[in-house]
Amino acid sequence: MKSKTRDIQRYTAGERVNHWVVAISFVLLALSGLAFFHPSFFFMTNLFGGGPWTRILHPYIGLVMSVGFVLMFFRFWQLNLIRKNDVEWLKNVPALVNGEHEKMPPVDKYNGGQKVLFWMLVLCMAGLLVTGVLMWRAWWNLPVNVVRAAALLHALSAFGLIGLIIAHIYAAIWTKGTIRAMTRGTVTRAWARFHHPLWYRRMTGDTTDLDKQTSRKHGA
Repeated sequence: MKSKTRDIQRYTAGERVNHWVVAISFVLLALSGLAFFHPSFFFMTNLFGGGPWTRILHPYIGLVMSVGFVLMFFRFWQLNLIRKNDVEWLKNVPALVNGEHEKMPPVDKYNGGQKVLFWMLVLCMAGLLVTGVLMWRAWWNLPVNVVRAAALLHALSAFGLIGLIIAHIYAAIWTKGTIRAMTRGTVTRAWARFHHPLWYRRMTGDTTDLDKQTSRKHGA
């Protein structure tokens, strides 16, 4: 889709609502889950009306996040398939950290790091959903060893997810101009051209900067 406006739409209103439903659910689940993980965090159950209400609400909020994430998965999975240039991008991450952006291969809507993050989130979400269902004793009466194993895997998946989300937030703050994509839905042309040149070309039809970048990469 080509656009003559100054900014480029990166996410639709529906995609942004989907994202924030999952994000808010994640925060609520992290707080309520940590409250049960260790006694020193139990005071956080007051945010949900006390211990019994926290225990009741936690799995239902988990279902909301799971449904929201499934919708996100079907919206974005094709855009997150890892391709040859993504492997090259991942190999050159040290150059990116050092600010040598010109050494990075041009990427489409998502770079290799974002794609790896996406699939790791999928794994953690799947682990949380499956183990959470097994632990939901209000509905199931499974053997205690199954519940204990599920509880351990649930905690591991939860800490994995928390770590990934922290990395996601850090990257969004570190890359200036990214957060507005999920608040306003748009990014500037300069941002798109610099960070995602293949996507920029597809959205605008402008190949000038991409041609220059290719020439620099080959020493022209």
